[in-house]
Amino acid sequence: MTDLTLVLGSSSAFRKEVLSSLMLPFETCSPDIDETPLANENPIELVERLAVEKANEVAKSYPNSLIIGSDQVAMHGDKIVGKPHTHERAVEQLREASGKKIELFTGLALVNSQTGHVQSEVVSFRVHFRVLSEDVIERYLIKEKPYNCAGSVKSEGLGVALFERFDGEDPNALIGLPLIKLVSMLNKEGFDLFS
Repeated sequence: MTDLTLVLGSSSAFRKEVLSSLMLPFETCSPDIDETPLANENPIELVERLAVEKANEVAKSYPNSLIIGSDQVAMHGDKIVGKPHTHERAVEQLREASGKKIELFTGLALVNSQTGHVQSEVVSFRVHFRVLSEDVIERYLIKEKPYNCAGSVKSEGLGVALFERFDGEDPNALIGLPLIKLVSMLNKEGFDLFS
């Protein structure tokens, strides 16, 4: 078992809840980085770069630690679906998603701040939406208010009722912290989850 501190580089309550399911002690620290995409950067490159940058930023404050960085983007066809911020934009996003598939790409990074070793990967996950009526869209948005959630869906809440099915290896990727991949990365760093 390594004596390194485990740190989640995120302010997301949902990622914190997902990581808690591993029953490991960990700290959290919110990284402050510029998340602007680079010129000609595709979504997969973007989320992997941002996950690494977030972990590296937190590593500056945690010298003997394993830092988890994560970033996620939702794609509808070849278009990035961001946070709507307004009710009108959320209605638009859900109309576009109705009866269709959205692909989520989650960049995951683990940085050992003691050795400088960096592991990173991108995990994809697909969400198939039910056909959504205008009434369902309005009632969902009024009840959930997911204006700070990519694609206007809070999947860890009532948003799951908008889905028909999922395709992917790790359901935790939906919330932005793929635990199956994370456990593999922790094992490579000698972090024993069962001690």
